[in-house]
Amino acid sequence: MSGTHVYRAHVFHIAGAPAQSEVPAALVSLPDGALVVSGDGEILWLGEFAALPPQWDDAPVTRADYLLPGFVDAHVHFPQSYATAAHGGGQLLEWLDHCIFPTESQFADPDFADRAARYFARRRIAAGTTAAMVFGSAFPVAQDALYRSTLEAGLRIVSGRGVQTVGPPAASALLTSEDTAISLVADEIDRWHAVDTGDPRTAHVQVAIVPRFSLSVTPLTLAAMGELYDEAQLRGVYFHSHLNENNRKGDGEIAAVLGQYGVETYLDTYDGRFLPGSKVGGHSLLGRRSSLAHAVHSQPRELARMAETGTSIAHCPTSQLFLGSGTMPWRATVDAGVNVALGTDVGAGDEWLISRVAGDCYKVHISEEGDAGTALHPAELLFAATLAGARALDMEHAFGNLDAGKDADFLLIDVSRWEPLEGMLTMGIRSDDEEQATLEELFTLLMGLRQPAIAEVYVAGKRVVAPEM
Repeated sequence: MSGTHVYRAHVFHIAGAPAQSEVPAALVSLPDGALVVSGDGEILWLGEFAALPPQWDDAPVTRADYLLPGFVDAHVHFPQSYATAAHGGGQLLEWLDHCIFPTESQFADPDFADRAARYFARRRIAAGTTAAMVFGSAFPVAQDALYRSTLEAGLRIVSGRGVQTVGPPAASALLTSEDTAISLVADEIDRWHAVDTGDPRTAHVQVAIVPRFSLSVTPLTLAAMGELYDEAQLRGVYFHSHLNENNRKGDGEIAAVLGQYGVETYLDTYDGRFLPGSKVGGHSLLGRRSSLAHAVHSQPRELARMAETGTSIAHCPTSQLFLGSGTMPWRATVDAGVNVALGTDVGAGDEWLISRVAGDCYKVHISEEGDAGTALHPAELLFAATLAGARALDMEHAFGNLDAGKDADFLLIDVSRWEPLEGMLTMGIRSDDEEQATLEELFTLLMGLRQPAIAEVYVAGKRVVAPEM
């Protein structure tokens, strides 16, 4: 078959479409695996290299040490690309005032925004992030640069301008009126949503409605967004924002939201129940193409409602450590039936590499208090870094694992490019039990992986190349 290529490596992926609670049984490990990719980027076959069907005997073969599905970042901020490790002198609200609002205001400049967009694509490629839910800039010129750079690089993106209609003086450059906010979002949808294929099931570039969080908008804004989304979701448009991130007693984010809106839960503000007493004031923004970052301090009924509507959580343990936001209770959240993917949350998150976020995920949840503490299975970590992210983007049919028929989004890893990883994998002690040894190897690969070891990145069978700065 013309253009068919074989990639030979130790392959790990989560096969099928398992529930998050059943992921370990879906782990596939092929120590000498072969991934067959067609000329148009479709996965044709996956199995042991020794069992490669003869029809592909003459296909060219690329070898690597490991092959993984492309990482999916379920929550990352484009206009915070240069703000990682910024000292804000406090928790979420102080950090926004001191670091983030001034940083994001720079993106009004077209030259600055264009450079940042290319930098953002380069950082994604270096980290093996093939798909991402990207919290966008307030400025259309910056969003245009982001989408152009993404298309040029060949990556996948869902993004939307960060909407703010109210805010502190530090955010003044980012604010618009309600009417202008909705007009700009509608224009972004018309110009960019599924611009590359015209079909939200196949497009690499898609658009979301993205209020920064409930404190950045008013009930009037939420009502207008609900009306827009009621129509736009029929076109495959997404919704994305933040939820229950910081719960500092008395004056944290959650207390401020409940006090400002007079609602019973933070989630109510996105569920059309943003009037005092959680009375209905508009259309819900929840659904299969909706995801909310953090959800650290969610009430049981909020988790139940997210599970009911198919709304996903973008879990960001790295940034939650940075801002002192606390730890999302892993087992309680997963047991509620909510899909949980991983997000870097750059810039509060200071790691671009999703496997590093998976490492923090393991550490924080084994340290949860009492019976809540849990040692996540290596397959759960791989799932959260790949297939759960595709599920959060409602694109599980297209990517997220290496099942035949899907687009070939994957990473080739060369351990010799990062000596500590090579040492751990080749010289580390392994169990005599083959199944346990496999889990130990996957765990070490995920925990020890660093960007230099990611040798090649592919989206839909095409190697993506970083744009020049």
